[in-house]
Amino acid sequence: MIDLELDGGLAVLTIDRPHARNAISLDTMDELAKALDAAEGARALVIRGAGERAFVSGGDLKELAAIRTEDAAAAMARRMRGICDRIAAFPGPVVAALNGHALGGGAEVAVAADIRVAADDIRIGFNQVTLAIMPAWGGAERLAALVGRGRALLLAGTGAVLDAAEAHRVGLVDQVLPRASFEEGWRALARSLATVPAGEVKRVVSGGTSPEEAVQAFARLWVADAHWEAADRVLARGK
Repeated sequence: MIDLELDGGLAVLTIDRPHARNAISLDTMDELAKALDAAEGARALVIRGAGERAFVSGGDLKELAAIRTEDAAAAMARRMRGICDRIAAFPGPVVAALNGHALGGGAEVAVAADIRVAADDIRIGFNQVTLAIMPAWGGAERLAALVGRGRALLLAGTGAVLDAAEAHRVGLVDQVLPRASFEEGWRALARSLATVPAGEVKRVVSGGTSPEEAVQAFARLWVADAHWEAADRVLARGK
């Protein structure tokens, strides 16, 4: 089950499959695609798992074990990679709120986001190698972009699972929050990113604009009412 909460400009997508530790099944892929359709127009997106045990524990092996041919395996991988690509291409900032462990395919979903915020007691790892397979949903490439080619090969090649502090140290996680304040913390961060300027910053840091396009984006923001209202408040405090 996928829950979608729309809160002003913020969309919060929750994977809620407690019986499977939020693992991804074929039906879940369909629901994720529909939820992303429904989130269009939001200024920021959060992806999280329900509960405190798992963000996403990977693919649902009980169901995916029925896939026995190379063609069927490739079709499944393309399907979920397409969803992760959609997450990565979402126009506004995307936050993965790692409420629990992110393992295998769950780590791939996490790195499709722009920012990863983790509770301090979670673990994350590209441990597909323990099943004698490799990341197939774009996670290996995204991991390399985050931590470098050598470290990505080390992590995904050995299946190492990192705690939150180590994941933060190597750049796989951007922020670690105490479990007690995790819900409040990721929501505050996400709301602060659900703005038009943050969306424009994403375009620039993602390499999606030329220098002139970045200047023009700034100029549009400069003449907008929101800028002058904010500027007036700052100027009023200085009087």
